[in-house]
Amino acid sequence: MSSMKLSQLHNFLINYTAISYSYFHCLSMGSFFIHTPTLLFVLSIAMGAAALVQGQGTRVGFYSRTCPQAESIVQKTVISHFQSNPAIAPGLLRMHFHDCFVRGCDASILINGSSTEKTTGPNRLLNGYDVIDDAKTQLEAACPGVVSCADILALATRDSVVLTKGLTWKVPTGRKDGRVSLASEVNNLPGPRDSIEVQKQKFADKGLTDQDLVTLVGGHTIGTSACQFFKYRLYNFSTTTANGADPSMDAAFVTQLQALCPADGDGSRRIALDTGSQNTFDTSFFTNLKNGRGVLESDQKLWTDASTKTFVQRFLGVRGLSGLNFNLEFGRSMVKMSNIGVKTGTDGEIRRVCTAIN
Repeated sequence: MSSMKLSQLHNFLINYTAISYSYFHCLSMGSFFIHTPTLLFVLSIAMGAAALVQGQGTRVGFYSRTCPQAESIVQKTVISHFQSNPAIAPGLLRMHFHDCFVRGCDASILINGSSTEKTTGPNRLLNGYDVIDDAKTQLEAACPGVVSCADILALATRDSVVLTKGLTWKVPTGRKDGRVSLASEVNNLPGPRDSIEVQKQKFADKGLTDQDLVTLVGGHTIGTSACQFFKYRLYNFSTTTANGADPSMDAAFVTQLQALCPADGDGSRRIALDTGSQNTFDTSFFTNLKNGRGVLESDQKLWTDASTKTFVQRFLGVRGLSGLNFNLEFGRSMVKMSNIGVKTGTDGEIRRVCTAIN
């Protein structure tokens, strides 16, 4: 078993001590005996968790022999582009998320064409496509036909988060690139008007938990959204508020957004999703939700719905609840997400260029 799996197993067993403790039987000498069926049950879950993190066919250091400079090339490319355009960081993060939720993490979002995923509203204006193309060009020069576009995107996403002061995490690699990209399938992406139940179901369909949902949506701590995706909340949304806005929103915040997004204004204008901290990867996004300052309706519902509010509170360190470290949990949830629908072997290919199948 690899050192990574052993570490994951160790951490998993520590986390499950409270659960398995009820099955311990104290002997006369003060030592403990673990009920055998229980131990096997806990170990089987732990092994399953480790396998999920590693993914089917992916592992940390996949290119250590075939292209040892792969991760360094991607990192340097991201840094170079970030210095001239910081907007690539949230762009790459959204890109990876959108890619994984449609056909799995296979870089299908990168393929050019008249009716591909890339042409749709959620994907067309994302920043960062040029970063992936640049990294691919350099990798093909250094290690022809070795590093997949899907892995480049996964690595570049991690590096982007680090550049915005988030914590790093180890990215399992070894994905193959997909050969199909259909605009019609982008409808499956979580949307800004989704209810909590719809959001939870979409994440559950990908093997992700409610905690993963809150954690990954926390990625909105960096980046922006266009007025057109939330302006409906500001005007004629409700008859219960004096200003007609969504009653879950802070009144002063509504006034601020109405000035930025007039009813008859430019719907493409970009507004920070994490007011006051749009360029820093931190927990202020969750603080804004607590204060009724979530820009997207789907984001604000993480606070107004009891089933997800607890996770927001735990990220904020609310007294009386077991705290969660957002940066650490984000890395863990990203690893899980990045292993959705991974293609290996003959299921995929290593594209020569990321914008077209071979």
